[in-house]
Amino acid sequence: MRRILILGSICVATAASAVVASAAEAAAATPLTFRQALQRAVEVNNTVERSRADITVAEANKELLLSNVLPRVTATGSAIRNSQAVTFGSGSDKTTVLAQNDWNYRVVLSQPVFAGRRELRAYSQAKLGIASAQQAELGTEDAVLLRVASNYLALINAEARINIEKRNIELAERRRTQAKAFFEAGEVTKVDVLRAETAIKSSQRALAVAQQNRDEAESRLRADLDLNGAIVATTPEQPMPAVPPEQDLVAKAETVRPDVMLAANNLKIAELEIQKQRGFWLPTVTFDGGFTAQKAAFPSAHNTYGALRFTVPLLQSGEVEARVAGAKARELQAKLDLETAKTNAREDVRQALATLNAAETSLGLAKEQLTAAEAEYQQEFELYRAQEATSLDLATSEQSLADARRAVAEETLNRDVAALRVWYASGAMREALNLGANQ
Repeated sequence: MRRILILGSICVATAASAVVASAAEAAAATPLTFRQALQRAVEVNNTVERSRADITVAEANKELLLSNVLPRVTATGSAIRNSQAVTFGSGSDKTTVLAQNDWNYRVVLSQPVFAGRRELRAYSQAKLGIASAQQAELGTEDAVLLRVASNYLALINAEARINIEKRNIELAERRRTQAKAFFEAGEVTKVDVLRAETAIKSSQRALAVAQQNRDEAESRLRADLDLNGAIVATTPEQPMPAVPPEQDLVAKAETVRPDVMLAANNLKIAELEIQKQRGFWLPTVTFDGGFTAQKAAFPSAHNTYGALRFTVPLLQSGEVEARVAGAKARELQAKLDLETAKTNAREDVRQALATLNAAETSLGLAKEQLTAAEAEYQQEFELYRAQEATSLDLATSEQSLADARRAVAEETLNRDVAALRVWYASGAMREALNLGANQ
């Protein structure tokens, strides 16, 4: 009796531990909607945050270049111990030329006045550098949004595939039950039962693969969203809006896509670089003003001054010409890069639309295939139950139905991802996902 009580206590404790573990696992799971995943992606993704840091670097560079045209004040001084003191004159006319313990200091204000407008060109380039960093950040966001949305939809699709494989197992088990009944009645051989067992194992293998695909999609989603633990995803009602006509998408891609905007900024920077290099032909003017003080009264203990300093290039041995020629070559490269970016944008949109059209067509055919397969299976099962069809006929119909279900799930994911890629190719991911249009 005592042994029975101990075993009972162990069983109760084990069950309680399992309940606690299940509750802890459920609590650790993160409910996540499609929009929440996208919003979190642009807020916490490391790649996006790193690209935002580049904007800060570009802004700091602009402030650095602005400081080059602002006044600078410096102070210098020294304390000197000489081996001897040197004076001339005597009495009240005595003047110290070199003090044994000497000191002096100087405060100087320096203000650039004109430098061939090179600083202005560099400052304008820095402002364009900020715009380029912002466009690069938008491009990074678009890529991350595409990846997160695709992985989220893949997670939803994998869960649907798991349910499909469970339903396929049910079909095989239904056939096995009927085959066993026939076998026990002596109406069929055991081959029918073994065929059903084989179909069950095949569907179980497909179920394991579907579970693996779900785990992999969940893992990729966790990495992008900086999460830990299970994710409970919900099917979005309408993840993407209707796709506009091709000409609208192409026009948008050529004007707002981040890589096109980046190439346009690079062209402007190259044009400014030509003007900046030409500025080296022009003179440089700087204003200096200062105040000096020293212990020795010769020639003066205190002094202030102001000076305009000129530097006029007379002969530079082709240096500026070489710089201008190099800047013009980079401008040509920037023009070609811009043309290439626009061409790629147009063709990316067209290729994405072609893929979407093919995916929509394939999805429509898969749905029709599923409708036909379901009707075929129902009829075949009734015929098999009435001993008018063989188990091989039913197995073939069952496999067709399973393949049709998988095809619908696969083509649904292909269609959704293809729609995402259309918006990505046009540079309007945030607009399509209702996160605000790209600026």
